[in-house]
Amino acid sequence: MTELLADHTTLRVGGPARRWVEATTTDELVAAVSEADAAGEPVLVLSGGSNVVVADAGFDGVVVHVATKGISDDGGSFCEIDADATGGIEDAASCGGMLVEVQAGENWDYFVAWTVARGYIGVEALSGIPGAVGSTPIQNVGAYGQEVAQTIWSVRTWDRSTRQYRTFANADCDFSYRHSRFKAEPGRYVVVSVTFQFLQGSLGAPIRYAELARRLGVEQGERAPMTDVRATVLELRRGKGMVLDAADHDTWSAGSFFTNPVVTEADAALLPEDAPRFPAGEGLVKSSAAWLIERAGFGKGYGTPPATLSTKHTLALTNRGGATASDIVGLAREVRDGVRDRFGVTLVPEPVFVGVALDPAP
Repeated sequence: MTELLADHTTLRVGGPARRWVEATTTDELVAAVSEADAAGEPVLVLSGGSNVVVADAGFDGVVVHVATKGISDDGGSFCEIDADATGGIEDAASCGGMLVEVQAGENWDYFVAWTVARGYIGVEALSGIPGAVGSTPIQNVGAYGQEVAQTIWSVRTWDRSTRQYRTFANADCDFSYRHSRFKAEPGRYVVVSVTFQFLQGSLGAPIRYAELARRLGVEQGERAPMTDVRATVLELRRGKGMVLDAADHDTWSAGSFFTNPVVTEADAALLPEDAPRFPAGEGLVKSSAAWLIERAGFGKGYGTPPATLSTKHTLALTNRGGATASDIVGLAREVRDGVRDRFGVTLVPEPVFVGVALDPAP
């Protein structure tokens, strides 16, 4: 039976896979990839399909679908840190906390809900993000002031180059804004499981994101009940069309299509005075891709169906029904070029492109 990749991606675009393998265990996952590699067959490892744009022609090779499930903790002990509602997490970091290993194919938001129910602190602001756990370290997934790099203990992978398992401690993952060593070497490492380290309490991590702090009624740096943080983040994301809903075409997307640009201080000085600016390391400034897109003339709902910007959020490119990968890429190219022409900033796409590109090969 032919599998259309449009049926397995949140953008709902993509042609057929020449061959489809469903891997429900780590052994099956590694075996499928290894056998294809040995035969010289192209491989696409696909998990939640939430951060990928696949060509209309599909994929002329084997698509290995990561469907591994399972969450296990080490039964360790916790530090109690709820006494101080404005801090404490950093001070308690030396106490160890709980290690939780999650299989790569586990649904990310299910895992977040699982942690909140148990009082495990640190990913509650990442609620509602679509996709699977194994994809999160690749992009160093982040939102509302949290990144997975803040709680990841280690990442277990299959190294397709050396044909052996390799486990990377957090410090060896080269995490930075929407980046990791796994993204730097695309295709080399197949993530098979991710181990997180958590402290425990009823209050979440300090709130670092201004919009979230306002909605929770706390100051930035203060803490709030984890259940409230999760509920508020889900509400915020739904308002922006960022929680999957089959009936809402604003959620037929790959989430935020462009990363927020990080530029030099000199380049940031050339932006309009009211452009958002955030420190991003020595000599660097991060601005807002959504702000630049809108100010360049691409408002909510911009475009001609079936591919338009979201009616709720300018950073999402959406499929209004029947869109092709070419439609999505054409709109992305128009937005990227328009921002570059207006502000001199070239936006970088966040999704992985399979068989398509913003700039065709010469």
